[in-house]
Amino acid sequence: MKKSKQFWPFIGSALLVYIVIQFLISVGILNDYHTNTLVFMAINIILAVSLHLVIGITGQFSLGHAGFLAVGAYISAIVTMKLELPFIVAILLAGVVATLAGLIVGIPSLRLRGDYLAIATLGFAEIIRITFLNIDYVGGAAGMQVSHLTNWTYAFICLFVTIVVIVNFTNSRHGRACIAIRENEIAADAMGINTTYYKVMAFAIGAFFAGVAGALYAHNFYIIQPQNFGFLRSVEILIFVVLGGLGSLSGAVVATILLTLVSTFLQNYPETRMIIYSLVLIIVMLYRPKGLMGTMEITDYFKLWRGAKGGKQHGK
Repeated sequence: MKKSKQFWPFIGSALLVYIVIQFLISVGILNDYHTNTLVFMAINIILAVSLHLVIGITGQFSLGHAGFLAVGAYISAIVTMKLELPFIVAILLAGVVATLAGLIVGIPSLRLRGDYLAIATLGFAEIIRITFLNIDYVGGAAGMQVSHLTNWTYAFICLFVTIVVIVNFTNSRHGRACIAIRENEIAADAMGINTTYYKVMAFAIGAFFAGVAGALYAHNFYIIQPQNFGFLRSVEILIFVVLGGLGSLSGAVVATILLTLVSTFLQNYPETRMIIYSLVLIIVMLYRPKGLMGTMEITDYFKLWRGAKGGKQHGK
């Protein structure tokens, strides 16, 4: 992104979004409920974009993202509540420890493929959840009380850094190697690409940002409990990526925003929320089986529009 023509427009657009929303929060137009929804949306986007790197770019079917979210949440809570260190330190340590967890599970399990990898990563996430469930130091099953430190500024900065890093990684030679693995791992290996190395690298980067999201998640609520990081949480993050379109970062962002809003608006209908939520997914997948954006990005649509416009003018 740094060397592309979209870099500075992206920076400008991001700053404009931040300034406008921060102004609306400051003058009271956006209340605490709206702000919390925006922060929760940013956290979900970080999770979706980080999993997009693992599944959409590298093609590795992982169901363990909730495990990295849990690691980041609990590590950051320990850093702020037990060690009384600043929140920014907690965010960084949450990402680092989640990365180490990603390496621990990634090095042995990423030699597997397909369903076997999904089962291995799901097992890892359950091990993490059960571990925190049985540690009294972090409250066990009752959960751990956490101060509310996450705000719109922290959420926006972490989201911005996540998108910039993953877009630049995708456009680098490392990203192209990951895409080659996704398209045909055997051919990529035959061409001399160290497939295990790049899969572990993508897995570690995805785990880092999932840990960062965990720190924001933990300090956006007043209590964290092991049941918040179960199998369904991993599936929910997976749905964000699949619904947006495998291989499309823009699609993951759009799908996350859509589903977060749907889930928020249906909170007053707990009995029917999951039914309506599921129907929305079924309808979209029936009419858009490749996801909302397929493998295309928003910039690709702009290029097509400009090309079509230029062709019409040339025809005239």
